[in-house]
Amino acid sequence: MSWQTTLSWENAKKRSKILQQIRNFFSERNVTEVETPALSQGTVTDVYLDALSCEYNYDGDSLPDQARCLYLQTSPEFHMKRLLASGYGCIYQIAKAFRHEEMGRHHNPEFTMLEWYRVGFDHFKLMAEVEALLIDILGCAKPVYFSYQAIFEKVVAIDPLNTTQQALLSLLEKKGKLSDWLIEDSQKDDDNDLLLQFIFSEIIEPTIGLTSPCFIYDFPRSQASLAKISTGDSRVAERFECYFKGVEIANGFNELTDVKQQQSRFEHDNLKRSTLALDTKPIDKNFIAALEQGFPNCAGVALGVDRLVMLALGVEDIADVLSFPISRA
Repeated sequence: MSWQTTLSWENAKKRSKILQQIRNFFSERNVTEVETPALSQGTVTDVYLDALSCEYNYDGDSLPDQARCLYLQTSPEFHMKRLLASGYGCIYQIAKAFRHEEMGRHHNPEFTMLEWYRVGFDHFKLMAEVEALLIDILGCAKPVYFSYQAIFEKVVAIDPLNTTQQALLSLLEKKGKLSDWLIEDSQKDDDNDLLLQFIFSEIIEPTIGLTSPCFIYDFPRSQASLAKISTGDSRVAERFECYFKGVEIANGFNELTDVKQQQSRFEHDNLKRSTLALDTKPIDKNFIAALEQGFPNCAGVALGVDRLVMLALGVEDIADVLSFPISRA
């Protein structure tokens, strides 16, 4: 094990400059920087996302020898939305986020996230702002846009909104991507999400965003528990992602404001976790209470800062833009 940093002094200065560019970008647009806690009593229920947790022994509601489980944020989303429900306007944050996942070339369990919310925006208007930020930081070409349905039809000739598990399994077999665990786990599901997400990541992602950023929008509603359902097609929700040079760089939503729908979606997530033999997660009651109070129509997006810096510096491993990755933390 080495004690030394993996981030060179030259790249550290370049990273600092990019962070300043981000702050200038939002200052020019009158978006206010905020700061929220990294620890929370609730966490995400997403089936494909797990938080890191810790124990706190000094909670006022517990006995001295009893620990309260707290969760490190997977993003600052719920706390920022509580600020919006409290009457804040357009806000952004550059924050540490934590996810209980393997370290890889594009991921470190502790990473830096840029998240922002624009009151009065929908997901299309927010995509245009993400585009402006990417061009400003990366000097890249103008992005291209595809709906989730259109990109599936273009790359694998399947309509993801009107297909069967057998058709998806047959496609994977034809592409040499089928495995026993996929067959077994997909049979536990009451939808096609596992297979669709696997096809998207393994077959579609390598083909998009190669020369310019690519936005994919209007994901299946079952893959967007925090987004509004589209008024044009109830099968999809108003969520988008952005990909560039093999990297998923941003994930955004036209935010769901209906508290009953949100509670129901969290409960459905936990039901699905149980079906898949995963631990259920505590629903963030403070976030639900904030939605009950009232939440403005807005769109929000989370963007991976470390990945953005990787693209800007032209490096291939996230460790090259971090002072100390988890292996040296």
